[in-house]
Amino acid sequence: MTTHPDIIDIYTDGACSGNPGPGGWAYLMEWNGREREASGGERFTTNNRMELTAAIEALNALKRASHVRLHSDSQYVVKGITEWVAGWQRKGWKNSQGKAVENQDLWQALITATAPHKVEWLWVRGHSGHTQNERVDQLAVAAIPRG
Repeated sequence: MTTHPDIIDIYTDGACSGNPGPGGWAYLMEWNGREREASGGERFTTNNRMELTAAIEALNALKRASHVRLHSDSQYVVKGITEWVAGWQRKGWKNSQGKAVENQDLWQALITATAPHKVEWLWVRGHSGHTQNERVDQLAVAAIPRG
């Protein structure tokens, strides 16, 4: 649980059955001894899109500007938002090879969702017994549309 009353800890994850294929996303928020979770899915997507969607959905669910520690097992999300996105924007959304950045729509949505908040982006090793990460992984997998 969160140790500081003014900080919201958010844990996010995305999952895909096939990549691309049907996918799910989930988040868990913890603050002041309380919790909130949510999840959803798409019939045809990628794992990276679900990882991004989880972070976007979580940040958009906040009712006011907040100090957030967002924990993700996706280096794509954490490095993307903290290291790569500024360069992509400077280059007109081109990557280092001069090609269009994949998932630009979601990166832009994540930038917008992040804007009102103070966000610390924290990478956690996936599938390593981290309680909250394991929980959001289970939620994301359960949210994958079947059939």
